[in-house]
Amino acid sequence: MLNSLDLAKPPAETRVVVAMSGGVDSSVVAAMMKRDGYDVIGITLQLYDHGAAVHRRGPAAPARTSMMRAGSPSGSASPTTSSTTSRASATR
Repeated sequence: MLNSLDLAKPPAETRVVVAMSGGVDSSVVAAMMKRDGYDVIGITLQLYDHGAAVHRRGPAAPARTSMMRAGSPSGSASPTTSSTTSRASATR
């Protein structure tokens, strides 16, 4: 039987990587996939030094905040990858 992604394995055994833009759409998709039982990893791409751009150090990126609201205290939907995801989405 196929899961909702047309893969022949259960959602709990399917890792999904969601590109987190910091907007509503990607956050909702990540939350829906997590709700459906998938192993969700949210990633972001930072092409500049946000701290230097705004002349201060700031909190975690909006995408990480959205993942935390979706029920993941570390900002990652997968406990095995939380340190990687945190480093990828943290503002430096």
